[in-house]
Amino acid sequence: MTIDAETLADVRSRLYAAVLSDVLDSLGYRHQVLAPGVRPLDESLVLAGRARTGLYRDVYHVPPGHNPYELEIALIDDLKPDEVAVLACGSSGRIAPWGELLTTASIARGAVGCVTDGLARDVKAIRRLGFPVFCGGIGPLDSKGRGEVAAIDVPIECGGVLVNPGDLVFGDADGVVVVPQQVTAQALRLAFEKVEGEDRTREELAKGLNLAEVFARYGIL
Repeated sequence: MTIDAETLADVRSRLYAAVLSDVLDSLGYRHQVLAPGVRPLDESLVLAGRARTGLYRDVYHVPPGHNPYELEIALIDDLKPDEVAVLACGSSGRIAPWGELLTTASIARGAVGCVTDGLARDVKAIRRLGFPVFCGGIGPLDSKGRGEVAAIDVPIECGGVLVNPGDLVFGDADGVVVVPQQVTAQALRLAFEKVEGEDRTREELAKGLNLAEVFARYGIL
């Protein structure tokens, strides 16, 4: 399913990571949440967009005349509106693929976030720009001589989750969820329905109704 801009705006305003995780569980997709160490630089921001993937590999030197940023630049320059850069670094702790300049370039192209199990740097500047970034840690390291993009727009594993180009990536203060393309339409329909049920459940609990009674009525907890 290709998600249009209007649907993505609705996803950002109405959904949250927990409800998407719940509905994916119900569909048999129980391993779609990135490792808990992948955290937002700004918990107030919500990320939702289509994945563009980059696969990093560890390196330990830069050969003379070699541009270690070539594929990284190609990926960022080709980002489209409502896309999310998803960068797999293998959680090595040596690679900081994301910083202020990539953020600035991504915003100019209409991209809506970055997710990586590597590190981020230039954190204050990224927060000022209001761009959602979820990362495996913070550090000042340049990726040059430590990590290099080996392939773009390929299936990757980021934070322990398989991510294919075009998958829906959603992140908020609770973490990051990846919704596979083949179940996106069904998962979003169920998620919006569950949100409506949770709203009714919340209203009745706030009125003082018994939790067991409300759960028996809506089956939501």
